[in-house]
Amino acid sequence: MRIAQVAPLTEAVPPKLYGGTERVVHWLTEELVALGHEVTLFASGDSQTSGKLDALWPKALRLDGSVRDPNALHMVLLERVRQKCDDEEFDFLHFHLDYYPWSLFHRQPTPFVTTLHGRLDLPEHQPVFNTFSKMPVISISNAQRRPVPQANWVTTIHHGLPEKLLTPKAAKQEYLAVLGRIAPEKGVDRAIKIATHCGIPLKIAAKVDRADQDYYDELIRPMIENNPLVDFIGEISDHEKSDFLSGALGLLLPIDWPEPFGLVMIEAMACGTPVVAFNRGSVPEIIDEGLTGFIVEDVISAAGVVNRLPQLDRAAIRKQFETRFTARRMALDYLAAYRSLTEAKAPRIKLVSSAE
Repeated sequence: MRIAQVAPLTEAVPPKLYGGTERVVHWLTEELVALGHEVTLFASGDSQTSGKLDALWPKALRLDGSVRDPNALHMVLLERVRQKCDDEEFDFLHFHLDYYPWSLFHRQPTPFVTTLHGRLDLPEHQPVFNTFSKMPVISISNAQRRPVPQANWVTTIHHGLPEKLLTPKAAKQEYLAVLGRIAPEKGVDRAIKIATHCGIPLKIAAKVDRADQDYYDELIRPMIENNPLVDFIGEISDHEKSDFLSGALGLLLPIDWPEPFGLVMIEAMACGTPVVAFNRGSVPEIIDEGLTGFIVEDVISAAGVVNRLPQLDRAAIRKQFETRFTARRMALDYLAAYRSLTEAKAPRIKLVSSAE
């Protein structure tokens, strides 16, 4: 198939540091190319791909201080993809831009689908999905669907990582870990409370977005500076994650929002590291209770299971990752969805017998 992958311009594909959506787009694109498909990746110019890169802007917008209106560039991106559809360059379009493409692309014939990567529970989402109830969409967890049952859900496809991207490393497990970004919904303050309650060191490898700087300065920084158990490492890259996660007793994910997927959970599993996560959003779909980690309700119940983490089989956790969460499995699931939607879009030809 000739497939277009249309990514946000916010981060490079893959991102240099933090960026879940762009990572998934990269892994999916690489697997589709490896499977023999012709893939064009629409992304920023500092992206890397084994397919064909079509770059509207030379640099990821988050790293380009000259760009103050990213929506303007995304509108141009969508028109660029549409014009190439006029030239019949693609058999299928796969968007990762939420609802932005729908008004334009439902008026053209090339089959397409949108993977929704974010939360869908805000009140303003309701009129969007009421208006565009026929747009084919893919969820990244069943939990993500709950607020908008009126959407045209094609299937749920869990994210996957390249099988050898992150692997278990020989290490002594001496601390609890937080990985990702520091924001109120991620619950880093609760992670600090859990580790402190257990008397176990906590290492935090996370970025602080500009929007969350006040939260960090007012709440998290004092908790870090006044606690000798806490070590704030900052943002780390993929090649550092295997060592970081392999040295952890477990990953703490005390979230307080309807997590659509939670890529960090399968990153931990790839390293054989168990996860302690709050029962929110997709968590019960991703964590196999008592096998790859523990699902808890609050800080006290989280602290209560930490001493059980060493009892979990880290080789079995890695095996479960290989069974459920590889990028190859993800790509095959997407190909099945592409083909299903392409067949549904194809004109139906009436076969006339010689007798007629």
